[in-house]
Amino acid sequence: MLKSIGKYELKSVLGKGASATVYLGVDTFTNAEVAVKVIDTEVFKNSSDGEVLRSQFLNEASLAGKLNHPHIVSILDAVVTEDSGHIAMEYVGGGDLTQRTSLLKLYSTQDAIQVGFKCCGALDYAYRQGVIHRDIKPANIMITKGTDIKIADFGAAYLRHKAGTDQVSMGTPSYMSPEQMSGGELTHQSDMFSWAIVLYELFTGEKPFVAKTMSELVRKIQREDPVPPSRNWPSIPPAIDKVLLTALAKKPADRFPTWADFALELAKIGGLSYQDKSIQDSEKYEALRRVPMLSKLADGQIWELVHAGKWTREPARHVIIRENDIGKSLFFLAKGQVKATRQGRLLNLIEPGECFGEMAYIRGGKGERHASVESMTEVMYAEFPSDALDRMSDSCQLHFMRALVSTLAERLELANSRLSQNKN
Repeated sequence: MLKSIGKYELKSVLGKGASATVYLGVDTFTNAEVAVKVIDTEVFKNSSDGEVLRSQFLNEASLAGKLNHPHIVSILDAVVTEDSGHIAMEYVGGGDLTQRTSLLKLYSTQDAIQVGFKCCGALDYAYRQGVIHRDIKPANIMITKGTDIKIADFGAAYLRHKAGTDQVSMGTPSYMSPEQMSGGELTHQSDMFSWAIVLYELFTGEKPFVAKTMSELVRKIQREDPVPPSRNWPSIPPAIDKVLLTALAKKPADRFPTWADFALELAKIGGLSYQDKSIQDSEKYEALRRVPMLSKLADGQIWELVHAGKWTREPARHVIIRENDIGKSLFFLAKGQVKATRQGRLLNLIEPGECFGEMAYIRGGKGERHASVESMTEVMYAEFPSDALDRMSDSCQLHFMRALVSTLAERLELANSRLSQNKN
């Protein structure tokens, strides 16, 4: 086993594929754990298969630093020379979705919907960056914790805006779309078909297309409709049938037009909110993850807040809260700057990551707003009406209220300190 490569000390082997070995490594500069994919030397030999594998490796390396999403494994570093190459990636230690396709370890229906929703958002983001994955399968979906996942292995990805990448048939046969099988044109709807196969497995523990030979598998994927999941598994809501069978349509045009449409249908079944398509879920998530008050909330709880909030963009000089009005909402500023004033006097400048309107929320709207809040620049903010927060899970509500109380206590302590200093 290799001991080191580049700036990475290699600790153990995590897995081995056709063209590379993945090691658990440590960045000797930062002491952070990473996953390091090292291409096998044989790949660089002059053979047709070697050229394909080398091309895939270079393809993945080219995405270093380009896909930044909470549900996509980050590629941190990549080095490729004439006779060697390695890629350093974010280390995810929870295994992959393969373990959740076993009948004994299936997610609950609600949890499977959560996983499905998150993956739709991540693949939508990738597509907007010009990337079609082409090898969506359980082994390439890593588990961070619970229902939180990260998509990995973009070696087979088709890069729509990069010269030299083609649409040749790549992927894992059991998860290929009909157009992949036939060498047809690939779109985001090709990944959609593959992800629907994975979801079918997560709900049922079985693949929708099973065959003993490759020719039979190709025929089933291209011509046969899968069994609706609820027919054999009564605990699965019939609404799931419609979603999966739509995504598994033989013709791409008959599938969901966009990933947002796919996610929206899952959200409806799972009781999630998907209110504003103009602001991507990844942008909302990243904004809330940067809020200091919410730093101790789990990833799943942050996602609940993402879907509970009403997200808005406004220009400068827009009045968000008006003094003396009655209100029950709490706000978080995601981008830009706002000012709080009372009777025309400046009280505070509010920066991204800070909340405002919290006292009206705590009082339940039983009093007037003490100040006006107006945007000084173009802003993006999330409004959380009290009834929306009340619909979140008990666990999320508890952690959110603890965070809010802690923040208010810190503010009170700071105010008392300033008063004491003024007296002295």
